[in-house]
Amino acid sequence: MAGRSPQTVRIVIADDEPIIRLDLRELLTSLGYDVVGEAADGRTAIELARKLKPDLIILDIKMPEMDGIDAAEELSREGLAPVVLLTAYSERELVDRAKAAGVAGYLVKPFRESELMPVIELALARFRDLQRLERQVVELQEALEARKLIERAKGILMQVHGLSESEAFQRMRRISMDNRKSMREVAEAILLAHQLESRSS
Repeated sequence: MAGRSPQTVRIVIADDEPIIRLDLRELLTSLGYDVVGEAADGRTAIELARKLKPDLIILDIKMPEMDGIDAAEELSREGLAPVVLLTAYSERELVDRAKAAGVAGYLVKPFRESELMPVIELALARFRDLQRLERQVVELQEALEARKLIERAKGILMQVHGLSESEAFQRMRRISMDNRKSMREVAEAILLAHQLESRSS
């Protein structure tokens, strides 16, 4: 979503008051955003988000079926889109619940048109940053897991074939290049073969 113009940002809005939804839709449209769905409760907002895959969701806090904070928590857990909460309430408890639910932005009614775009753009930027961090964490975990497997496989080659650490690593690298397999795949194959040999002996 980096560098998107407002016109390409797709938004789902949820508020149990039709007049608020109408005003919000008009405001967002006038700012160049694309309102792709509307809901009157949190449960419907979640269903719309799953179906429409918007870039952002704006939820009122006080709604029937499921309130905005509970809906935001579920949306954040699924990583569907950043959530901006819209509310007439500014109690500390609600703000704390909103933060814990992973809300990316907060607007207190009545809000001005000039406040809307900065909150939306900041929420989108925070969400992108969070996704980037989550990808980095996954990549680091995978790299660490691969390193552990390679070390174990290297140890087996050293033990079974009497190789030095350097020789074991070079053998694995050669197998990797000759077979166009990653070092992790080579390590997994060595570990599996060793496991099967151990069982049969």
